[in-house]
Amino acid sequence: MRYLLAPALALLLSACATTAHDPRDPWEGLNRKTFAFNDAVDRAVLKPAAQGYVKLTTPFIRGRVSNFFANLDDIGTGFNDVLQGKLPHAINDFGRIVVNTTLGVGGLWDVASGLGVEKRNEDFGQTLGWWGVPPGPYFVIPLLGPSTSRDAPARAVDPQWFWSDAIDDDLVSWSLWGLDVVQARAQLLKAERVIEQAALDRYLFVRDAWLDRRRNQVYDGKPPLEDFEK
Repeated sequence: MRYLLAPALALLLSACATTAHDPRDPWEGLNRKTFAFNDAVDRAVLKPAAQGYVKLTTPFIRGRVSNFFANLDDIGTGFNDVLQGKLPHAINDFGRIVVNTTLGVGGLWDVASGLGVEKRNEDFGQTLGWWGVPPGPYFVIPLLGPSTSRDAPARAVDPQWFWSDAIDDDLVSWSLWGLDVVQARAQLLKAERVIEQAALDRYLFVRDAWLDRRRNQVYDGKPPLEDFEK
């Protein structure tokens, strides 16, 4: 879930959206309805939970929680780097896991970044894009958020979606999953204010920001000049 919420941070870098029809979004009518539904659920449940989390915890605690889940994320990043043939990056990512899990006390401290070992983000959708699979139409997933017809099914094979299944205790598993969702949403509280203040059409603002960010992720920040993904 956090990976579907996290892209909203890219809104800070997005230009104002236009109202012209975008060929990347042929299902705009359905997507807008799903977007409205997701927004209603967020305002009723997720946002209040995230605000409560911020009030009840200190920045120090939130930092430790964020680092813990970020350390788990590096597992999927490492495997996807292998699938993309980026072996030096894979060594970097698996090295982060070793360092942060040991010296960082289970990932609570990001020691690796302090040592100059850069954190990266890769998932299976990016891997498919790296190997030339086009993104397909923009698609808003109920409860989960922005995606494409390529990336939506690709999420099913990423470790971050089922790591909690490895925990036998259901209470612990669901508690960690809930904490993960809430802490990820809490990180977006400041970013969402930009949307409220700058966006004439929130749907277009989110869509364009997410698609632009996703394209940059697939090409490691160096997308080709031609409009490859349309």
